[in-house]
Amino acid sequence: MRPAVFQINLQAHFGGGEVYTGFLTRALAALGVATTLVCHRDADFWSRLGLPPGTVFRPVDGWEAAIDRLPGEPAWVLTHGPLPKMFAERIARRHLLTGIAHMPPQGGRADRYDDYAMVFGVSGYVLEGLRAAGFRAWHEPFYGVADFRRFRNGAAPAQIRQTSCYEWDLRKGRDRLLSRLEPCVEPLRRRPVFDRRSGLTLGIVSRLTPIKQFPLLFSILAPLLVRFPQANLEIFGSGGYASVRDLKNALAPIRERTRFWGQQQDVAAVYRRLDYLMTGLPEKEALGLNVIEAQACGTPVLAVGAPPFTETVLDGRTGFFYRDPRQDGGAGFAALVERLLDLPQPLRPAEEHAHLARFGFDAFVERMRSVAAWARQELMQK
Repeated sequence: MRPAVFQINLQAHFGGGEVYTGFLTRALAALGVATTLVCHRDADFWSRLGLPPGTVFRPVDGWEAAIDRLPGEPAWVLTHGPLPKMFAERIARRHLLTGIAHMPPQGGRADRYDDYAMVFGVSGYVLEGLRAAGFRAWHEPFYGVADFRRFRNGAAPAQIRQTSCYEWDLRKGRDRLLSRLEPCVEPLRRRPVFDRRSGLTLGIVSRLTPIKQFPLLFSILAPLLVRFPQANLEIFGSGGYASVRDLKNALAPIRERTRFWGQQQDVAAVYRRLDYLMTGLPEKEALGLNVIEAQACGTPVLAVGAPPFTETVLDGRTGFFYRDPRQDGGAGFAALVERLLDLPQPLRPAEEHAHLARFGFDAFVERMRSVAAWARQELMQK
């Protein structure tokens, strides 16, 4: 029988964890390990992600149903993020329960992975938190891959056109109401095509989620960017109503130089239109796939000089670090913008081949090879 793994990812919205699930599934397929993906019934994107032939989809509407979709005999189960403890306990009694930690455990609950046989961190920063909490963590980080195979069954759009910047949370009454009103308003809105403006183009390419802390970051940086009329900010991504509202409020000082473009399919084309990618604040970030993707596209990164960004960016070669603006009021960032405006030669991140190879698909497959061998050995003892 062909080796198999049951992956559980119950996210209903598409983001970095779902991109990660995609290239993880392809890496396992390259090693001859078939995936059965237990996914959320409302997640309509999986079948359009170009996953390997033979991938089996088992849509469910919650954790209880997810457990019912697992086989009766012991199997390798790989979750994306921790399961609720009561469900983790049930799975671990019969199966080999492992997980990808997509969030740093620092500051979180200490029992989230108690029942896991092994946890794989997506960065050294995440591994450090896992080990400090006493969890059984793999010996090396499972860095992500610059993988641009989004929605492969459809052609990439010829133009970057504005879409909605909202991602409705249907668990909230306000969002349910607004999600019904938005389709009525959409036909009346003008959806411009992206064109680069003259000057310095800074960009965000990310889901606008609380862990990124964009509103807090720009509450400090936006007043400083007023001093640099050459600098524009382009935002590609969507988020909940409150996240978008708070970010727009923080960006009020540079409202006229800020544009929201919504989520895009052809993110490689987006990166290549930017001068620099901007990250959020670091401590709640596990890895930042957008950081890896931007560098692979030749776009340097501006980030706070702290983990996990210090693992993925080479300062002065694939991007620039600046001091956490909560510590210096943004003085380091302002000095960096002045430097960028006078930079004689642009950085060329795509030429840093040895650095980027760490985040390539081949390197990921090799890491997964030893994991697959370990899982087979562990299952033999079940």
